[in-house]
Amino acid sequence: EQIAVTAPYWVKLERDVAGNFRGYYSANGSAWQQMSWNPRNISMSSNVYIGLAVTSHNTDAICEAKFSNVTITGTVGPQWTSQDIGMLSNDAEPVYIVVSNSTGAPAVVYHDNPSATTMDTWTEWVIPLSTLADQGINLTNVDRIAIGLGTQGNMTIPGGSGKMYIDDIRLYQPRSE
Repeated sequence: EQIAVTAPYWVKLERDVAGNFRGYYSANGSAWQQMSWNPRNISMSSNVYIGLAVTSHNTDAICEAKFSNVTITGTVGPQWTSQDIGMLSNDAEPVYIVVSNSTGAPAVVYHDNPSATTMDTWTEWVIPLSTLADQGINLTNVDRIAIGLGTQGNMTIPGGSGKMYIDDIRLYQPRSE
C-alpha cells in the first residue's frame, strides 16, 4: 500500500498463530490506520526473521532513520542482531593503486581521502595518467595494476575490517575541460 508519508511515521505488523498478517500505520503512534490488504495469510517455515529497513528511493540521496520502540511478543530467539547497510561501518583506511612496468619502480597513487574506505556512496576516483607517468611509468608498457587498502608495502600491520566494492576500472582519453 503506497501512501505519501512525512517522517516520523509508525508502522505495526501483527501475525497470529494461523499465519495471518495485519499491517497498520500511524502519523502519531496512537491512532492506527489499517492497511487495505488486511488480513493476508502467508505460509512461513518455523524460522521467521523480522527486519526493518529504510531507503531514500533516490540514488543520489542518503537516507537515515532511527527505529525505536521495536517490540516482538511471543517466543522469540535468538536475541537481536543488526546489520548496517551502506552506513559508515568500515574501519578507516586509505585506498591506493600501484601500477608497474617490467622495469623500474612501481607508481603508487593514494586516494585524496585518507579514510576512503568509509565513504558511503558510489564514488568515481579519477586518476590522471600523468600522475603515473610523472613517477616514471611507461604507459605503453604497463604489466601490473593493483588496488590496495591500508599502508602500501607494510604487510606487518594488520588492517581494518569491512567490505569494499570496486568496479568499472576504465581507461579514458583525457576529457576536454
